[in-house]
Amino acid sequence: MRNWQEVIDRREPADVVFLLEGTYPYVSGGVSSWVHQIIRGFPELRFSLIFLGGSRENYGAIKYPLPDNVCHLECHYLTDSWRKIVARPRIGNRQAFAVTMEMHAALRRRGQPLPEAVLDPALRGLGQPDALTREDFLFSEAAWEQITEHYERFCTDPSFVDYFWTVRTMHGPLFLLAEIADRLPPARMLHAVSTGYAGMLGVLARRRKGLPLLLSEHGIYTKERKIDLAQADWISDARETFGGTLDDDVSYIRRLWIRFFEGLGRMAYDSAETIVALYEGNRQRQIADGADPARCRIIPNGIDVQRFLPVRETRPATPPPILGLIGRVVPIKDIKTFIRAMRGVCNAIPSAEGWIIGPEDEDPEYARECRNLVTSLGLEGKVKFLGFRKVEEILAQIGLLVLTSISEALPLVILEGFAAGVPALATEVGACAELIEGNGDEDRAIGTAGAVVPIANPDETAAAAIALLDDPQRWQAASRAAITRVERYYDQRRMFDEYRQLYRQCLGQPATEGTD
Repeated sequence: MRNWQEVIDRREPADVVFLLEGTYPYVSGGVSSWVHQIIRGFPELRFSLIFLGGSRENYGAIKYPLPDNVCHLECHYLTDSWRKIVARPRIGNRQAFAVTMEMHAALRRRGQPLPEAVLDPALRGLGQPDALTREDFLFSEAAWEQITEHYERFCTDPSFVDYFWTVRTMHGPLFLLAEIADRLPPARMLHAVSTGYAGMLGVLARRRKGLPLLLSEHGIYTKERKIDLAQADWISDARETFGGTLDDDVSYIRRLWIRFFEGLGRMAYDSAETIVALYEGNRQRQIADGADPARCRIIPNGIDVQRFLPVRETRPATPPPILGLIGRVVPIKDIKTFIRAMRGVCNAIPSAEGWIIGPEDEDPEYARECRNLVTSLGLEGKVKFLGFRKVEEILAQIGLLVLTSISEALPLVILEGFAAGVPALATEVGACAELIEGNGDEDRAIGTAGAVVPIANPDETAAAAIALLDDPQRWQAASRAAITRVERYYDQRRMFDEYRQLYRQCLGQPATEGTD
């Protein structure tokens, strides 16, 4: 393996171009772990990586040693789309803006197919000299006319200045994506791991290069962006009625961002040959958001179960009073609920400890708040921030794996815990309930592999943890169910077999029976 900071090497054509937004190889865990797993699982294929980030300063060194079958890596930052351009008076291509008006009108008609006759000229013309250029979008009379017309027709509450800069900020990166698509390194297919800007890059590259597009979503991008927007303090609301829920009281600017990401998602769904979800709930969400049911399928995450057999053999027969939360210290993981729950756990089990295992650099202010909460609750020495650790090291020591997240898909860390025989306590988000309780009669017959609790409820979280740790027989039964479930349904060989078939279809190779 090679530990690269950045690679530009177009001499070796790739089989698959991964389109990645804010994940691999600069962010660890979650989706990034899965991408690394897929690349290593297909050594016969060559992979090219196109990474999209927000601001360059938000990303440090590469978190993963890149496998030898990665032949290309390039990094782009969306804020770079606002590079300095000399402003000069220009009329602008009014016909090109009329084409984009038709596309916006089509996107507003929810529940109806996107007309190819409208989409194709708008997307192919983006950034082209004879159509809609970046300079026209930023500085032309035609752009000013379109923005002011939309403001007068559709806008409800923000100032024109807020609206104007929001439109420029959200659409500016599309011109950067068009440039990336035009310069795409040689490849045979595209694999986007989300909708959003990465998915939109896939849409543009598919149309301009004629490559098949595979779309796989771990979480639903539009749903996750809605959560982010609900918490965003950089959006100035004209009304103060927003209470943290995405209802009719959400400011127009927040709704504008939501509709923008919904529009990107619809175009990605419309362009992909196959759309993959991790579980049925997310598949239904994709369909509700405009995906064609005939092109949607489910491929659950899988792990290398054999990797955790040595850990399983070293674990004690009775539950250690240590609760481990493995994840980034960020609001979406709701670390504060875990900390508050530990106050109740420690009251009932004085020897208990809570370990928080994950990086704190993504949101330093939130990490400071979490540490201050530990102090204010008198949990110093009981709740510990351990930073990054090898997962096998942690799973060998904890009695219960805890996820208090407000959003998840199908967490790999629960599967890894199961493979080591560690029961899980998780909020009822994503596929967590079906991982713990089973999916279907045959799966549920295996038994419960832990407990499921409501979101943001430290009291119920503490009570469920105490019930498991104080009852060795129940804990042992949960451990056995965890092992059986992961071995039967979530071994990575099944996942690799299904992706192998999809890659073969996109690459124009004959489908074959799965092999180990």
